[in-house]
This record gives sequence, structure tokens and C-alpha cells, in this order.
Amino acid sequence: MTRRLVWHFADSPVAGLLEGLPADLEPQPLPTRGFTPHSDEDGALLVDVAAGDLERSDRVSPHAPDVPIVALLDSASNENPPSGCHAHLIKPVPAAILVNALRKACDHARLTREHEQTRQQLEELNAIGVRLTAERDTDVLLELILTKAREITRSDAGSIYLVEVPESGAPRLRFKLAQNDSVRVPFTEFSLPINERSIAGYVALTGKAVVVDDAYLVPEGDPFRINRDFDAQIGYRTKSMLVVAMRTPAGEVIGVLQLINRKRACGRIFDGPETAEREVLPYDAASRDLAASLASQAAVALENSRLYQSIHALFEGFVQASVTAIESRDPTTSGHSFRVANLTVALAAAVDRLREGPLRHVKFSSDEMREIRYASLLHDFGKVGVREEVLVKAKKLSAGRLELIHQRGEIIKRGLELTCLRRKLDRLLAGGAEDFLAVAAPWDAELACQFAEIDRQLALVVEANEPAILPEDCGEHIRHLAVHGFSDPMGGDRRLITPEEARILSIPRGSLTEEEFAEIQSHVVHTARFLKQIPWTRELRRIPEIAGAHHEKLDGSGYPMGKQTVEIPLQARMMTISDVFDALTATDRPYKSAVPVPVALDILTQEATRGALDATLLDLFIAIRAWEPQTRA
Repeated sequence: MTRRLVWHFADSPVAGLLEGLPADLEPQPLPTRGFTPHSDEDGALLVDVAAGDLERSDRVSPHAPDVPIVALLDSASNENPPSGCHAHLIKPVPAAILVNALRKACDHARLTREHEQTRQQLEELNAIGVRLTAERDTDVLLELILTKAREITRSDAGSIYLVEVPESGAPRLRFKLAQNDSVRVPFTEFSLPINERSIAGYVALTGKAVVVDDAYLVPEGDPFRINRDFDAQIGYRTKSMLVVAMRTPAGEVIGVLQLINRKRACGRIFDGPETAEREVLPYDAASRDLAASLASQAAVALENSRLYQSIHALFEGFVQASVTAIESRDPTTSGHSFRVANLTVALAAAVDRLREGPLRHVKFSSDEMREIRYASLLHDFGKVGVREEVLVKAKKLSAGRLELIHQRGEIIKRGLELTCLRRKLDRLLAGGAEDFLAVAAPWDAELACQFAEIDRQLALVVEANEPAILPEDCGEHIRHLAVHGFSDPMGGDRRLITPEEARILSIPRGSLTEEEFAEIQSHVVHTARFLKQIPWTRELRRIPEIAGAHHEKLDGSGYPMGKQTVEIPLQARMMTISDVFDALTATDRPYKSAVPVPVALDILTQEATRGALDATLLDLFIAIRAWEPQTRA
């Protein structure tokens, strides 16, 4: 029960009036210094104005502004009642009137205190609700829930259990967190069945709040019991308990909040079981209401956090599956997007750690790092809009087109052979067999030379079909083949390759024609266009912009927009370095050999020197050796 105290100055005449007060009013002399009422003490200050008590009370008021003052006035005094007093009485004061005035003053103090506590608690609940809503990390959220629940109910200790549903079997409670102000608690996660044997299991099963004034004296009718062995191990005394269910708006119990040992003041530390035994307070109705309200907020916050994590996992799976699907269209670049993402994230983390230099003010939040990673993973997403025969084109000519050229060579050979045989037949019919072999020998030699020339031309075509850098004279020879051909038996002219094939085979570098290269480049446009179709969250809204700029160069020589320095996001500049580095060093490209890392870095440095790449980022990329797995977090 809250104490009703009647404070007075020890040397005041009012002390004699307080000797016969009823038991519910407790006289209490003011201490000579440091007067501050306890949070559970309600009282009034009784002063005698004629004795100078009112003037002395001015020294008390700043430390106890909510303590009402009951002033006693002399009947002969003509002074007006003092301002600021809760009540004033004329001496001599009948005992019943004095008692009534003191009780009302104490009740006024109690109501004032409760009003202020309620106001503070509502403010605290609102503030807690805001913080719970903003927090997404489940572990941090659990710490916040338990800490604030203990603060608002002045609990010395507490714990949180969460309901977990295994793939098979009945749901169980998992002990996830414990806090204790007075002793160090060895924490180990464990699970227990949801049943009536434990107090947490009972609350999870029934959804009912449980209040226990003394955990060692649980009433016989309650099905649960408290295990005292744990207290014995850590030297603690669990006394009052408040256990409430964390229930979602849909009515599902997702956890249990357990509060232990309500204190008179938040900062109080129990130095042993005896102190706890003596000072622990039971949980009152206000505490139960506060805990229930906070538990409801906590359940919503936890459910939102779980939903957020589920959506995050779902989207993570979608991104991974999308990248896998994209790269399955071009197996030769399998793993490229994941490697680029790893390189870019490593570089971004290094930028975030900088404490000096032009990038020292650049910091990336966890959401921004995720945005960088997703943009890097999806930077080639637009390849789904590129024709597969162009996307996977490893040689200048398709396998079918090269086979057709070989067939032409065989047809030309058969035609030349047929022409030679007709000449021989005409010779035999005209001149008989005499000297035939001597006449036919030059024709056979000419045919062999023609066959050899066709084979040479076919070999030249095969050589030119490779995506390597084409010597200039080789290109001239290829173009010559499309102009000069071989006679056929019908008197026509057959060429090994067509002018279009000659144009393709004359590509000086790589395997793509200008039109095909433009189509490949268009994947960046497709990437930005496709990614803009996705309703990104506010934290990830720049993914299309970042991914769509990974082929832009600082000097404006990039594509598709030809953007320059300030127009290109820093994240895209980092990705460009990673993309070029991986393209140079990849060992799985059938159309080119991997470039050694030092050579790749030299190429990148040359690009930075001419102003195409960000030199500051490249220096950091090299300094952290981003391509080495151990440097990546």
C-alpha cells in the first residue's frame, strides 16, 4: 500500500498535533538535507505560518515541487491566506478537520504523481512504438523490446521467448534473450514445449497474462511451477513476475515477454537475494497494462520484422534466380554477375571505411550497400532482350554458315573435277588413247593446284573466323575471295564466300558486326527499362539508374547515353571498374584468353589515365586487392 506521509519540520509546533494521527497517516520529520520523496511515497507538508515554517518551506519546494502544503494560521492574524498552499486551516484546528485536510492533501499528491506517471508512460510508449516501428533487425528489436519493457515497469530482470514452428512436430518456445541488472546471467538458447508446465509455456498456450507476487509461493491451483535451481546457480531471488503474451492483431501468439522483480526505482541494484526479498514490489495494475500494451506493440513490430525479412529473402531469391536465368542464356559468362557484385561491394566497403582523401565523406548505409549489390547482380539483366545467336556468338560466322562455306568448297572442287574429266573425255573421243596420259598430266596438275588453292582459302576463312585481332593483309585476302572465284561446268563463276560473309570475316577484332555490337550494347538500355518496371522500395529506388550506367565513361565515350563525370553515379563508376576487370580476367570465355591480373590492371590504369575511368576508385580497387576472396566481407 502506498504510504501517506505527513512531513514537518522537527522543531515546528505542528509536531505536537501529529502525535495522535490515525494509522494511515505517518508523521515524518523532514531531513536536514537532501529531501526528495520516493516515487511510491505520497505525502503533504504541514507548516505553522506564525512559526516561520512557510519561509523555510521555500527551501524544500524546489526539491519536491509536487508536495502539497497545508498551512496553519493564527486566528488573530489578519494576513491573507498564503498563495501556493494546497489548504490553510485556522488554529486551533479540530483533529477531525486536520486529519481530513491531510488525507485530501496526500490524495492530491497521489493523483498528481499518478497523472505525471501516466503522462510520462504514454510519452514513453509512443516513443517506444516509434523506435519499434523503425527497427528491422530482429536481434536489435528483441533487445529494444526487453530493455524498454523493463524500464517502463521498473523490472530488475526479464526474458523473451519466441514461438518457433518446425517443419515437422509441434510448435515450441525458444528462449531468445535474457537481461538482469543485478547479476550476470549465463545465456544459452534452448527450446521448451508449449504446455502448462512452465509459466512461459502456459502464457503462450493460453494467451493469458500471469502475475505472480512471489515465484516461490505459487498457489496450488496454478498448473505451472518456477524452477528455483536457476536462482540457486546464479545467486538470485526471483520474486514478483509479470508474464504476458506477444499477440499479433490477428490473435496469434508469437512470443512471451517475462518481467521479473519490480523495483522502487529504475537504477536500483539488488546486491543479494536478501535485498531482493526485502525490496521487490509486486506488479500493480498499471504495470500489467503497460506491459500488455508494450507486448502488443512488440508483437506487431516483430511480425513486421519477420515479414520484412521474408520479403527480403524472397527478393534475394528472385534476384539470384534472375541472374542464374540470365546467365543460362550465355553459359560462357556464367558467374560474371556474381563476381562483379562481389568486386563492387568490396570496393564500396573500402570507400565507406576511408577517413581521408576526396571520398572520405562518402558513407553507405546497409540499405545502400544492398542497393549496390543488387544493381551489380542485375547489371546485365537486359541481356534477356538480346537475340541468343548474338548473345552467345563466339565466332564471326555461325557454325551453320561455316559449314555452308565448306560445302561450297566441295561443290567447287567437284565442279572443277567435272570440268577436268570432260576435257579428258573430249580428248579421248577426238584423238584416241595415244599420248593421252602425257596430255592429261598437266590437267591433273592444274586440278591439284586448284584443289590446294581452295583448301588454302578455306583455311584462311577458318583463321579469319576466330575473334582474335585480324591482321590487315588477312582482311584484304578475305575480301579478295568474295570477288574472285572459280569457273563451274556451266560456264559460270563460283566464289567460296559471299560479299556479306567477307564483310563479317573482315571484322578486325572480336566476333560481332557493327549491327550485332550495337544490339549487344542495347542490353544496357533494356536493363534500365526492365528494372524500372519493378516497384522498388525507397531504399532501392536507384537500382535502375546505377545498373543502367555501368558502361558509361567519365569522358563521355561510354554508352548508351554518353554521360560524363558528374552525371554518372559513384556506385556505377565502381561497378564499371569491376565489370571491365572481370571481363578481362575471366577464364571461361571460349572466344578469348584470360588476361593476367597485372596486365588487366595496366589496361584499367591506361583507361583511367585517359579519363575514362575514375582514377581514385581504381587506386583504391588496386590497394585493397578486391579480386582476392579474403578481402571480401
